[in-house]
Amino acid sequence: MSFWEEFISYILRGWVATLEILAISIPLSILLGLGLAVARVYGNWFISLIAGGFVALLRGLPLVVTLLIVFFALPKLGIYFPPFWAAVTAFIMCSGAYQSEYVRGAIRSIDVGQSLAAQALGMTRLQEVTHIILPQAFRRALPGITNEIIYLILYSSLAYLVGVQELFAVAKHFNSLQLRPIEIFSTTALIYAFMATIATLFFRKLEEKMKVPGLETV
Repeated sequence: MSFWEEFISYILRGWVATLEILAISIPLSILLGLGLAVARVYGNWFISLIAGGFVALLRGLPLVVTLLIVFFALPKLGIYFPPFWAAVTAFIMCSGAYQSEYVRGAIRSIDVGQSLAAQALGMTRLQEVTHIILPQAFRRALPGITNEIIYLILYSSLAYLVGVQELFAVAKHFNSLQLRPIEIFSTTALIYAFMATIATLFFRKLEEKMKVPGLETV
């Protein structure tokens, strides 16, 4: 088997693992970000305090530290995660915390008159938030969320620290066998760039579809 044939078989296995991580982490981190933002803006003082503390804690820790805490420290408390799910959990929590700030800022930017109009129409707070506030806030926060998703794609390479055989891990291992870093890591870098480009184009298209004529996106 030639170098490239063997390398492709190696790298594809790792790429699939990376895509599995991202397929779970991206949508759940977005949902977590929305939930945390709503909790901070519309929750009572206790819920807002808990959500704010969670966000402050996760934003104050390097992602690698959070990952190592989830994998190595939580088992001391009886909470066990396999390597794959430890990585996914850490990525969701960290990315969701950052995304929540984009959404919270977007919610705060919406004219209070819209809330007053919703109340005048007899809408409940839940109806107001889900039908009026969140759609606009998500549209305004989308550029920031997109940026965070790109970071998540790149930071997924940290999963190798807890033993996940994702893209970077298999590339690193294959290089230890073949000692051809230029070909191996250049190809790996191109794959990460490709994934980031696809994500950018997807969210840009989504942003265009969500545009309301006459209104600014941000």
